[in-house]
Amino acid sequence: MTIVEAARAITGGVDTHLDVHVAAALDPVGGVLGVESFPTTPKGYRSLVSWLGSFGTITKVGVEGTGTYGAGLTRFMRRGGIEVIEVTRPNREERRRQGKSDPVDAIEAARAALSGRAKATAKGRDGEVEAIRVLLVAKRSARVARIRALVQIRNLTLTGPDRLRTRLRDLSSDTLAGNAARLRPRRGDPVEFATSVALSTLGRRVLALEEEVARLDELLEQLVVSVAPELLKVYGVGVDSAAVLLTTAGDNPERLRSEAAFARLCGVAPLPASSGKTNRHRLSRGGDRQANQALWRIVMTRMALEPRTREYVERRTKGGLSKREVIRVLKRYVAREVYRYLPRP
Repeated sequence: MTIVEAARAITGGVDTHLDVHVAAALDPVGGVLGVESFPTTPKGYRSLVSWLGSFGTITKVGVEGTGTYGAGLTRFMRRGGIEVIEVTRPNREERRRQGKSDPVDAIEAARAALSGRAKATAKGRDGEVEAIRVLLVAKRSARVARIRALVQIRNLTLTGPDRLRTRLRDLSSDTLAGNAARLRPRRGDPVEFATSVALSTLGRRVLALEEEVARLDELLEQLVVSVAPELLKVYGVGVDSAAVLLTTAGDNPERLRSEAAFARLCGVAPLPASSGKTNRHRLSRGGDRQANQALWRIVMTRMALEPRTREYVERRTKGGLSKREVIRVLKRYVAREVYRYLPRP
């Protein structure tokens, strides 16, 4: 009689860094099989997965920093069909007991995945939603720089020579940059010349940033329509809000097991805070704050323009809720509605 030994199930853990990833392999009962370091290159990723596979069948891998240093490794393992678990916080009790080191952190990441303490599937970063995310990063940067340049133009105008202050003082923000860009500095008074140069430079910078934002908006709209066209039909959801909410869900929104999980990810799920005879809930201060802000914008639009929402707000206000509490409830309702329109595989 031949006895065939079943392949051993292996759980991995990775402590990620800029140049080197430290990996640990655990057996099914949590025993440490080995700890090894690998470079953060495609060849290093292949070596890491091959090393884990040498102990048995890889079931799942807990990775710290799947959205930062571990993003490349996460993409590589997902393409290979390996389940990647996002480990967001090290075990503080274990860190106090054993100290801080990369091997200890890698082992703890593996144990968090094995025990179920960490159970969130890592966000996918290998599709059109990831393309939306990187465009949003560039757009936010351009908008912040534009606002900063406009403030600088306004400040230089208020403190500048009389001729420039008279010409630019009463202009709106929409026309200020264009008028500043059209200034033609002339030699003469050194302060007026330098101020004209500074204002025209900042004005041209604002106009260039506005062109960048317009181009990015065009690309974002194309991607959002391609990924989730139905989401844009939800009342109050524009391209920006849809892009943020899609980015929060990731390229694999199926990892969100329910609309309640999505609401918690957006920071709009109330948390129980009951004790003894007191039965209450409190505001969740976690979650993705950008997604929370996107839901707030949708709610504000509905409260201003949608008759059904305005009637609801009036009814709940008369029932004793404050405006802030009504907004919290509406954000939770909107999260439930948005979840239905997230793309599915």
